[in-house]
Amino acid sequence: MQITNKIHFRNLRGDLFGGVTAAVIALPMALAFGVASGAGAASGLWGAVLVGFFAALFGGTPTLISEPTGPMTVVMTAVIAHLVAADPDNGMAMAFTVVMMAGVFQIIFGALRLGKYVTMMPYTVISGFMSGIGIILVILQLAPFLGQASPSGGVVGTLQAIPELLVNIQPEETMLAAVSVAIILFMPARLKRLVPPQLVALIGGTILSLVLFPDLDIRRIGEIPMGFPQMQVPTFSADQLQLMFVDAAVLGMLGCIDALLTSVVADSLTRTDHNSNKELIGQGIGNLMSGLFGGIAGAGATMGTVVNIQTGGRTALSGLTRAFVLLVVILGAANLAATIPLAVLAGIALKVGIDIIDWGFLKRAHQISVKGALIMYGVILLTVLVDLIAAVGIGVFVANILTIDRMSQLRSESVRAITDADDAIRLNSEEKRWLDEGNGRVLLFQLSGPMIFGVAKAISREHNAIGEYDAVVFDVNDVPHLGVTASLALESAIEEAVEKGRSVYIVGAAGQTKRRLASLKVFNLMPANNLYTDRTEALRQAVLQIYPTSPEVTVSVDASSKT
Repeated sequence: MQITNKIHFRNLRGDLFGGVTAAVIALPMALAFGVASGAGAASGLWGAVLVGFFAALFGGTPTLISEPTGPMTVVMTAVIAHLVAADPDNGMAMAFTVVMMAGVFQIIFGALRLGKYVTMMPYTVISGFMSGIGIILVILQLAPFLGQASPSGGVVGTLQAIPELLVNIQPEETMLAAVSVAIILFMPARLKRLVPPQLVALIGGTILSLVLFPDLDIRRIGEIPMGFPQMQVPTFSADQLQLMFVDAAVLGMLGCIDALLTSVVADSLTRTDHNSNKELIGQGIGNLMSGLFGGIAGAGATMGTVVNIQTGGRTALSGLTRAFVLLVVILGAANLAATIPLAVLAGIALKVGIDIIDWGFLKRAHQISVKGALIMYGVILLTVLVDLIAAVGIGVFVANILTIDRMSQLRSESVRAITDADDAIRLNSEEKRWLDEGNGRVLLFQLSGPMIFGVAKAISREHNAIGEYDAVVFDVNDVPHLGVTASLALESAIEEAVEKGRSVYIVGAAGQTKRRLASLKVFNLMPANNLYTDRTEALRQAVLQIYPTSPEVTVSVDASSKT
């Protein structure tokens, strides 16, 4: 595999500083997401190292920082919970296999050059999906926030268990979680520029627990194995293989969306253009290696990427530096994390979930578009209560149907049929003259703009609205694209006119429009000399065909107007 990011040392100081700063931010987040996923703190740390290293090395966005993220953790949590419940002995190994499979999916997406299509979704769907992910992450942190183990059943199980959780609340652990959230929320901005608030919350909450509650049995991370992780052998279960395949596709697609959206943010800050396909390949390799060594899945992280850029990072060297710093911490100081309270990590993760929710769009979506707001709310409900892939699929389908309907209405206004000069179609003086000479027996049928499939009905409607006529001029001069359905509707209109003995003329057929009509053999239905480039001449010949003895008609034909 060729290294895709050009690594140079012209910005060595900025890249090193950016990488170290990103590592400081990544440490508490990796611990929090590892614990929240159910795989453990060590899996979160190794996911941050491996995804970050290989995505930086092989990716297409030099400043992107990749690590476990909130959205990826939510999906990872569901994957682990289901597989472990189905097979307690091999469930965790199968979950890491799903991470590997997700990486393979991402590599395939990149190799097939699908990067530019990944984020081509309506913002209402993306916003609803991300807000739903944020709500899920918040709900899943309620139990550890209240000092208790997470109930079974995921989001629905947690919501049903809220009364019981409140009855059995552990005040000391809840206080630690609340203090963590308060530190992140209210830490002065000038201090945030010096040290990440998440790290302050992690250290402060841990020290507070040791000082105030030395004798209480507070739930803590526990010992993290030092040294390199063991390789995970890909594990499959015949009963779970189909579900593993679907989970891997969802995890891989979500990782693609998460990473490429963050790449767009990086581009806006650095005024550069990322390579989407290379980035997907880099993300895929990162997740493949992470799953292979027991790490959870990751993607491009907005917070880490922004901090990396703001502190000087400009090349992939910053991402590699960050991974190296985290590796040193894991190998040399992992035992220091054993006393970190789980409630503190829950507070950090809960704040991440709150930040993922698209509050800005939620507040004004109904003002922008009622239909768009309904789509967003629907996606949120489906994401939280039903299924992630169903939420995106249904959301995109409904949004596209509404868009197609609106575009079809707009495009239908570009289909006009007239038999005398009026304002429906702009005509020059000569065109008006010849149309008036036709005395209602010449129909001018104009199409303009892209003719998508939704316009087919308008073509049939306009054609049938006109009563008797002897000649029809189809003007497609302003049609850059003629869709299959629209072309079939046009073919039907021409066939009907020919069957009724009417003369047919086509004006302006060129490029894709001409090729599409030729493939349908439309031109075989009419005389070869009835193709024109000039609408005036076509109208003139139509009138001549009907009134060959009219004194107003000059019988000479301008050969230059023929195609």
